[in-house]
Amino acid sequence: MRSVEVLKNVFWVGAVDWNRRHFHGFTYSTHRGATYNAYLIVDEKTALIDTVYGPFAGEMIEKIREVIDPSTIDYVVANHVETDHSGAISELLKVAPHATIVGTVQCQRGLQKHYFGNWKFQKVATGDEINLGEIRLQFIQAPMLHWPDSMFTYIEEEALLLPNDAFGQHLATSKRFDDEVDENVLMDEAAKYYANILWPFSQLVVRKIEEIQKLGLRIDMIAPSHGIIWRGNPMKIVESYLKWARGEAKRRVLVVYDTMWGSTEKMAKAIVEGISNKGVEAMLFRLPFSDRGDILKELLEAKGIVIGSSTINNGIIPTIAPFLEELAGLKPRSKVAAVFGSYGWGGGAVKTIESKLGNAGIEIVAPSLTAQWVPNEDELKKCTELGEDIATTVLERT
Repeated sequence: MRSVEVLKNVFWVGAVDWNRRHFHGFTYSTHRGATYNAYLIVDEKTALIDTVYGPFAGEMIEKIREVIDPSTIDYVVANHVETDHSGAISELLKVAPHATIVGTVQCQRGLQKHYFGNWKFQKVATGDEINLGEIRLQFIQAPMLHWPDSMFTYIEEEALLLPNDAFGQHLATSKRFDDEVDENVLMDEAAKYYANILWPFSQLVVRKIEEIQKLGLRIDMIAPSHGIIWRGNPMKIVESYLKWARGEAKRRVLVVYDTMWGSTEKMAKAIVEGISNKGVEAMLFRLPFSDRGDILKELLEAKGIVIGSSTINNGIIPTIAPFLEELAGLKPRSKVAAVFGSYGWGGGAVKTIESKLGNAGIEIVAPSLTAQWVPNEDELKKCTELGEDIATTVLERT
């Protein structure tokens, strides 16, 4: 793919990773691939905003060559240290040896520890600017969105916000803009991105957006470092972030479980029936057949979750454990929950799930249910009633 002129004298020079299927190790599935976006600003002085993942350094440099001689780059702005955005800096500086790296104090420390480069570095903080000529780069620190070093770059003259990981998605496509792709696919990936990466920082998300709103910045375009560029309606993703960060949800309950010999599955299906009886949307997922990242994306806009497991070794089935650990780390806001499970001669799974939900800060709103061996008709009726109970709570709170 060639470079793309995003605005006058602003060029996309990133890379599309069509084959990427997991991110952050194997914690986040990327079924539709990924992109690493870098933006070249050409003025009296030239700046590159972020780079790409190291293996794609050559692609980025060739795109830059289509626009300018890379040796003339004056600044490389590092909005974020993580290697999918900084990995190409070392290779870039071989062809742009006079460039100055720009970032926060935390960014300088992080880059030094990652790459051990003796580079020229200019430290910036919120309110600092770099004048390129007709264009000024303005910087806004955004610590813990989602690393301590994170910051946004803003170009007032173009009403362009370059927020690195904020407002992104993992979506490999030959198109570059939101109005060129399927909106449903786009928002699906944006929601999954938020749920799997930014959810733990929701309070910070709200505060940062409110801070930018108070600054009165005009934003006509948002160019993140993953996925497409928002130009058709950039406020759509901002409004979605505020909704997700504030814990606004639909009348929907997820039932997530795994089963050894089908008893817990029977309970799960009875619970789904009870939820549906109350007119609340129910979604059923069995682990590990369902993808954890996909479930988390659905939970982002669901009010409730019911989790069940058979008991093994006095605890949960191991396939449930990674999902519960994800919940404990992400700490989804304003969710309600219930717990169920089956056992043979000794229980334990239900208590384990209850403990993990407590760690995640999720409120359990109904007594947990257990069934020994195979649930009988009366026990399945109680499962249906449990579904009705949590559905009623969801209706009351949405």
